[in-house]
Amino acid sequence: MKSIKVLAIAVLTTLASYSTQAQSTKTIVENAIDSKDHTTLVAAVKAAGLADVLSSKGPFTVFAPTNEAFAKLPKGTIETLLKPENKATLQAVLTYHVVAGNLDSKAVVDAITKGKGSVTLTTVQGGKLVASLSGKNVILTDEKGNIATITAVDITSSNGVIHVIDTVVLPKS
Repeated sequence: MKSIKVLAIAVLTTLASYSTQAQSTKTIVENAIDSKDHTTLVAAVKAAGLADVLSSKGPFTVFAPTNEAFAKLPKGTIETLLKPENKATLQAVLTYHVVAGNLDSKAVVDAITKGKGSVTLTTVQGGKLVASLSGKNVILTDEKGNIATITAVDITSSNGVIHVIDTVVLPKS
């Protein structure tokens, strides 16, 4: 198990090079705005009225889907969620990507190791995400069985940390 932990930390440390693009003095929202890969997420956060919350003190851990992750959703899903009448649903989907606290990659891997292969994270939305290792990758499994791979880690912000994921995770309802 120790070798898995060392391997996972090595992989996550390599991915952490992405964080050099972010500035720890900026909020999670400001760092997301600066990312060309997160324009859909930023638009959704603004439409849901969550920009102020995710700019507040925190700390928060955000699993941030890329534009490509949102593009994997069924056609029309994003447009439907962005409609004002669907604001509560959009808020639920977005807050399902947020965990209270500052969980850097080392903390996530340590929790997986202590959990003997997985750890259940409670999201701000109230749902559960299971973090585990798949080979050398840290993955998240949502309540519907969808799997997202963490592709970049430890984008440090003044109010928490961002980990980039390749798939939108979804709560049960």
